[in-house]
Amino acid sequence: MRFAVSARTAATATAVVALGAALASPALAQSSFDITVGGDGYFQGAFVDQRQDSGLRSTEFANRLRLTISPNAKADNGLEYGGRLRLLAGNGDPAVSSRTVENDRAFLYATGGFGTVQAGVLNGLSDEYGMIGPNVEGVAGSADSNGLLFLNGSTTYGALPLTATSLRTLISYDAGTKIVYLSPSFGGVQAAFSYTPRSGDSNTSVNRRKTDALGGGLSFHDVIEGGAVYQGVFDAVTVEASAFYQTGKTVRQTDGVSDQRFENLNSFHVGANVAYEGFKVGASYAYSGDSAYAKDAPSKRDQEVLIVGGQYASGPLLFAANYVRARGNDSATLSTPAKADIWQGGITWTVAPGLTTGLEYDYVRSSLSSTTGGADLNDRAHIVMLDTRFAF
Repeated sequence: MRFAVSARTAATATAVVALGAALASPALAQSSFDITVGGDGYFQGAFVDQRQDSGLRSTEFANRLRLTISPNAKADNGLEYGGRLRLLAGNGDPAVSSRTVENDRAFLYATGGFGTVQAGVLNGLSDEYGMIGPNVEGVAGSADSNGLLFLNGSTTYGALPLTATSLRTLISYDAGTKIVYLSPSFGGVQAAFSYTPRSGDSNTSVNRRKTDALGGGLSFHDVIEGGAVYQGVFDAVTVEASAFYQTGKTVRQTDGVSDQRFENLNSFHVGANVAYEGFKVGASYAYSGDSAYAKDAPSKRDQEVLIVGGQYASGPLLFAANYVRARGNDSATLSTPAKADIWQGGITWTVAPGLTTGLEYDYVRSSLSSTTGGADLNDRAHIVMLDTRFAF
């Protein structure tokens, strides 16, 4: 008798078996756990001048604090294992004022000669390891600095394409419960694979439904992401690159009478950086096509985002410049073609070890196509942001 096993099932089973076997491997002696506590926080203040600002103030503050707790142990046979919990004060949604504490990481892991297996709540591979150029979160002048969040409350914010804030594979930001395998590094190349049964399904939640309520938030099931990262050093030049592909099925929505179906998820992201002495330049590109759009949507602009950036470090100062070109449908309804071009610049000063402050300027030019034959919704926004961060 012959059994057919899908690639997804086989890969997932292999990762689960590897994790179980690693944690069950006999050690020569009982290992004690070391508890590592760390974290980071920021405080941001911004001044915004934009055309579409009816009823809005020009100034606002935002802050976030994260606390990471990691129990770790190493057995005499070389196996390293443990877990990680990251508590978060602030949910990342500028439209929600909340003082609750939640978690966006809660996973166990095992590391050995076989590589690393992680299982639990954590973001997608592209979000963790994908490169968006040299200017990452924490650098003033980064596409990931949260400057765009200060447009919340204006018609512009929801009219931006989803790719203006989803910079890698389309839903790599999702912290649904997943299993991840990271290979050992071979010649500077490390491969990675992850499987998520259902997006947004975290911690002890169990959700086996094949459909969702009509009009609810969009979800995906059987999400697979795979890719690799590379790093090499050639004399004084450092080269790093990444490539990831993400695919999955959308969850059909119904009220028992009417159905709404959506395009499946197919998204890829590539990025690379080159560094020489104090200079570092890089770029990234992500393409998601019509992923997640309603099948009957009248307009479907391909979703893509291009990022080009550079930076120069001189003593405690880091100078950065960035450009983002985002295209797709609006993030609020995913139904209307939209585009945004964002120019950024900033200076980050390392005040002391673990403490930085940065000054950033963003210029945002955006457009939402009219669906009634009238004028497009255009906006021009200037954002000046002071960003102070610490990490421990």
